[in-house]
Amino acid sequence: MSRLGKQPSTIPAGVTVTCDNGLLTVAGPKGTLTRAIKPDVTITIEGGVATVIPGKTTAAKALWGTYAAHLRNMIKGVTEGYTKVLEIEGVGYRAEVKGTNLSLSVGFSHPVLLPIPSGVTALVEKGVITVSGYDKDELGQFAANVRKVKKPEPYKGKGIRYQGEYIIRKQGKKAA
Repeated sequence: MSRLGKQPSTIPAGVTVTCDNGLLTVAGPKGTLTRAIKPDVTITIEGGVATVIPGKTTAAKALWGTYAAHLRNMIKGVTEGYTKVLEIEGVGYRAEVKGTNLSLSVGFSHPVLLPIPSGVTALVEKGVITVSGYDKDELGQFAANVRKVKKPEPYKGKGIRYQGEYIIRKQGKKAA
């Protein structure tokens, strides 16, 4: 039994949640999100509360808590939104927003251009990239793609990392 799936999700004022033909739609002040739902799981909306009800199959029981978490994330996204903060560390490493692209100069012979997805905004301030948006999946994937360009290395800690991420340092060579 899913503990997360049992808890009903409250729908705040200004947010509409609809579920029909296997498509969950959440609309709010920041935007509209849609997600396909398998027919094993049903979502009922009654009086400002949405509940996820599993079917009899084992797949439905496995997806019960997952769809409940997706529903909560979608509701939070269209009301408050999400932000991720990445830090750039290294001599000469920098980033800037050029139109709809994020340009990263992180030690390669050329700048790396990453297209910023629609619904996601990127702000660069002195070695800190702040990425925000209302779709948690899209935002997390874009932040992971930015980090993947130059992962932090364990010797000097140079690279792109999430704010608060701890990098285990290695000692390196010892002088004899």
